[in-house]
Amino acid sequence: MQKISLSIKTFNERVKLMNQTGSKQISLTAQEARNLHNDIFNLLANLAELQTNLEILNSSSQGTSLNFDGGSF
Repeated sequence: MQKISLSIKTFNERVKLMNQTGSKQISLTAQEARNLHNDIFNLLANLAELQTNLEILNSSSQGTSLNFDGGSF
């Protein structure tokens, strides 16, 4: 399992600090914004891939059925 990236952790900490201090805004450097954008995009791409794989698994398992009976004793 992939851990949360440093840029997302940093953003989360800044939002927490903003809320604790009653500030109305936060600032990011251009590099911080790029890193955050990249990590969010990667998360969304991974989510889309997982969703596609799940849909493939679900569609392939719909045609399979197993029936068990007690036979004739």
